[in-house]
Amino acid sequence: MIEVKNLTKTYGSITAVDDVSFQVATGQAAGFLGPNGAGKTTTMRIITGFMPATAGTVKVDGFDVFEDSFEVRKRIGYLPETPPLYLEMTVRSYLRHVGKLKAIARTAVAGAADRVIEECGLEQVAGRLCGHLSKGYRQRVGLAQALIHEPAVLILDEPTIGLDPAQIIEIRSLIRRLTTDRTVILSTHILPEVQQICAKVVIINGGHIALEADIAELVRERSLEEEYLRHVSGDAGLAGPQAAGRATSSEGDAAHA
Repeated sequence: MIEVKNLTKTYGSITAVDDVSFQVATGQAAGFLGPNGAGKTTTMRIITGFMPATAGTVKVDGFDVFEDSFEVRKRIGYLPETPPLYLEMTVRSYLRHVGKLKAIARTAVAGAADRVIEECGLEQVAGRLCGHLSKGYRQRVGLAQALIHEPAVLILDEPTIGLDPAQIIEIRSLIRRLTTDRTVILSTHILPEVQQICAKVVIINGGHIALEADIAELVRERSLEEEYLRHVSGDAGLAGPQAAGRATSSEGDAAHA
């Protein structure tokens, strides 16, 4: 479903993404991991067509992101780290507006908005202004706007960042339900989140792919935290509590799991 080949993005003399290649199969959920500045967000913005690449190719459902951008965008729902909300609009009016922007038929926009309001648990706040919502509800509205056109691919950039523990549990549960029939790329710093939701992990470090593997195979001998350290921090010799402790420290938010 998603095929990234030899993707490169430079900003002047700085190379943010360097010859990156990986695949995510149809219906598969993949965790996209890496330290800050590793190239995760840049890669996802290129996949979604929000940013051009310097070199390489990206295909979604067989369509080239750079040559068939409109077809790709029809198939992708994208939740950036900060949900793109219009704070002065109510939740329902905002979602109807997004539906129109995403070329949903005028007669179907209201029904599509009602569908994602129910799917994302927004019934109680549908008439409230987006600017008056809690962080957790704003994330739900962000998910709703990504889903309103019923995309086959869902790309989520740090969907639980800044949430309290109860909100994290709610959003994770919602994402798990959403991944049952969609191809998903989930970028997060929370390693247990990836293990709970995803079947595959892709680790990027310094703009390069450090690891691409099925999680079930990966964690047979070591924890995901240890494997992350092996490929990002170079601590291949660590094992047991020492590795887990350092991984938790390096990830910060992992304590929320």
